[in-house]
Amino acid sequence: MKITSIGGGPSALFFGILMKKADPRHEITVYERNKPDDTFGFGVVFSDATLDKVAEADAESYGAIRQAFAHWDDIDIHFRGSKITSTGHGFSGLSRVCLLDILQRRAEALGVRIRYQTEVRDPEAHLDADLVLGADGVNSLVRDRWAGHFQPAIDFRPNRFVWLGTTFPYPAFTFYFKEDAYGLWRVHAYRYAPDQSTFILETTEACWRASGMDRATEDETVAFCEKLFADELRGHRLLKNRSLWRSFPIVRCGRWRHENVVLMGDACHTAHFSIGSGTKLAMEDAIALRDAVLAHPDVPSALAAYETERRPTVESTQRAARTSLAWFEQTERYMKLDPLQFAFSLLTRSLRVTHANLKVRDPALVERVDADFAAKAGVPASTPPMFTPFSARGCTLSNRVVVSPMCMYSAEDGVPDDWHLVHLGSRAVGGAALVIAEATGVSLDARITTGCAGLWSERHASAWKRITDFVHRRTGTKIGIQLAHAGRKSATCIPWQGGYDEPLPSGAWPIYSASPIPFKAHGQVPREMALGDMERVKSDFARAAALAVEAGFDWLELHMAHGYLLSCFLSPLANRRRDEYGGAIENRLRLPLEVFDAVRAAWPGQRPISVRISATEWAPGGTTAEDLVAVGRAFREHGCDLIDVSAGGVVEDALPEYGRLFQTPFSELIRLEAGIPTMTVGAITSYSDVNSILAAGRADLCVLARGHLWDPYYTRHAARDLGVDLPWPDPYGPLARFNPRFS
Repeated sequence: MKITSIGGGPSALFFGILMKKADPRHEITVYERNKPDDTFGFGVVFSDATLDKVAEADAESYGAIRQAFAHWDDIDIHFRGSKITSTGHGFSGLSRVCLLDILQRRAEALGVRIRYQTEVRDPEAHLDADLVLGADGVNSLVRDRWAGHFQPAIDFRPNRFVWLGTTFPYPAFTFYFKEDAYGLWRVHAYRYAPDQSTFILETTEACWRASGMDRATEDETVAFCEKLFADELRGHRLLKNRSLWRSFPIVRCGRWRHENVVLMGDACHTAHFSIGSGTKLAMEDAIALRDAVLAHPDVPSALAAYETERRPTVESTQRAARTSLAWFEQTERYMKLDPLQFAFSLLTRSLRVTHANLKVRDPALVERVDADFAAKAGVPASTPPMFTPFSARGCTLSNRVVVSPMCMYSAEDGVPDDWHLVHLGSRAVGGAALVIAEATGVSLDARITTGCAGLWSERHASAWKRITDFVHRRTGTKIGIQLAHAGRKSATCIPWQGGYDEPLPSGAWPIYSASPIPFKAHGQVPREMALGDMERVKSDFARAAALAVEAGFDWLELHMAHGYLLSCFLSPLANRRRDEYGGAIENRLRLPLEVFDAVRAAWPGQRPISVRISATEWAPGGTTAEDLVAVGRAFREHGCDLIDVSAGGVVEDALPEYGRLFQTPFSELIRLEAGIPTMTVGAITSYSDVNSILAAGRADLCVLARGHLWDPYYTRHAARDLGVDLPWPDPYGPLARFNPRFS
């Protein structure tokens, strides 16, 4: 093959090496605009796992890298006068110049032609090659030339950073968090040579401007930083190398290939330096592309296979990198945490390192974290966070697991039956501390479907009491109910009869909402609520709350999420009112707070109330972070005990960003910024996820739906696996005692 690379970074060089190893007859030319030793930055980082992949792909390159790198296992976190050290992380750093030199020498020895100081101005001039690599970095000319095909999206993040070096030989990957009159400064530092380290300084744009760094020269930046971190540098100097303040660009592409052209490395995707994955992704791109080319008979099919197989891994890494990046953008939020919890939050920030994973790496640190969490909960130090109690008003939950309210669409005239008894009862027996019954209509016209449960009469209360009595008599679980009004998503089909949120083809009742905007374009247009409608809704919620007392519920939740009535008032995408109930978040909160106050007055003072909200619509122009904080604070001030943080469901054209724990960051935002306890929900699957969320302070309770559908005894199985004694109900006692599978 004739292969041409526009750009001579690690991805292009390593791919050239691998292809020449596969067949020396390949004709490979790399065009590099810089000189061999002309490079931006100082050091690069590899995890042990990435180096293992490099070793398998090319032992010679790996051997040279291994001789040159500085290896460390520890992470040092300096925070408010404390240093927390975590071990077992396994990273290596080496000079970027050194890495390029190793790859350049190896490539040239194998016969790859590298044309230095050669600027390619017209990528089309090289299309005569069988394969063209666009490996020309963040500002890729190749990507821009065929932008219509590659569909690039570049998101420049708000924080500012400068890449410096220092002669201080840091013994560990080191983080500093230092405040001065201008704001908070974050340092990412790591050694890459015996006497040199990378020193990346990051801060918010406001701090950057206030300090005058927005106008500073390189020399002025160095002088400022040396003075600010004089104690930490211990007399060592900072080094510059095109050290200009920048914003980090997140590069993503809708497509990675066009005909015989393929993007690699930073030209195609970037990952924030806080997880050190830019060079990792580039090297792994080369390995994956080599595999695809060797496995397929022609270039188009090889490039298609490469993108199909490689994209999920890259996108997973980018999700982790974005989550990590967000942590550093919002570090001010975590400054109120104590040093140990701050460190745990930092170490698990990308959500890839979990409680269980960190326990393997650094069992002593996790033991300290667990003991600290347990001490605050007043239980033995060996208790995992998941099994510590949580109290709200007069209600104490025995652990931190909640069964999410899940609509069963199986009630008749709103009355729950045996299905609800078995569904809720079995999960209460399964050990969760709290089970919450499904979204329950506060009036006949408040139901989502004709199969939805209700609570507007004594008949409903009596049917619910049969269920709560079972839970209280047979288990130690608390049971709650979620009161709801479907609003513009009312009068829709039972899902298995007509699809989710599809309007009833016949028998629909009139619906109303904050504004006359249907959820679906072909759906019924809701009537805009008048003041009289609002008074009736408040009365319906208060009546339902009083009936919930009769029904024996321990906990009450108000459903203000997922595009239902009160959610539509909160969302600027569904609330277009021009009166005192629309506009600014303070006005959009008015009816939800009035409903809350009416319910709080009807609900016993010793029993808690939570509010479920949609933290984002996953659509432009929706709820902002500032709105979320305002919502959390407002409900806290009105006596709400906890915010149940969900997302989406508000508009039909939403584009959710799914992934593991994808809604947890919203919970963390509200908990820390609004100062109110939270529950988090969304793709929580493992016991380790639960422990990680709690120990890091991202939520106070973890809500599972599918996890407890798949395994009603999820919490009991977690107790068994985590070594916690969770007694089984008496009827199961003999089995539990004599069958080791239960214990």
